[in-house]
Amino acid sequence: MAQILIEREHPMGLAQARLTTAQWVQEAQDKLDLSCELISGSDGDEVRFSRSGLSGTLEVTGERFRLQAQLGFLLSAFKDRIESEIQKNLDELIARQTRS
Repeated sequence: MAQILIEREHPMGLAQARLTTAQWVQEAQDKLDLSCELISGSDGDEVRFSRSGLSGTLEVTGERFRLQAQLGFLLSAFKDRIESEIQKNLDELIARQTRS
């Protein structure tokens, strides 16, 4: 089982990070058919996501995004490509929000 860990610091604060997270969840559900559960906290949020062959969490604070994912056997062969796409998408979301 392959694992992915991506961490990104950001300057947007928790309120704006939550908006970015909501957008990430929507795209993950629509484009990747992920099942997502949002758990809100006072200092940050956690999104638990899953689908066949993939599960993980996205932790969100006012300073950082931290995504951890576990890939099943079949998806492990595509780990590098999947990790690259996740990085690209997260970076684009952060960039859009910080320009706003």
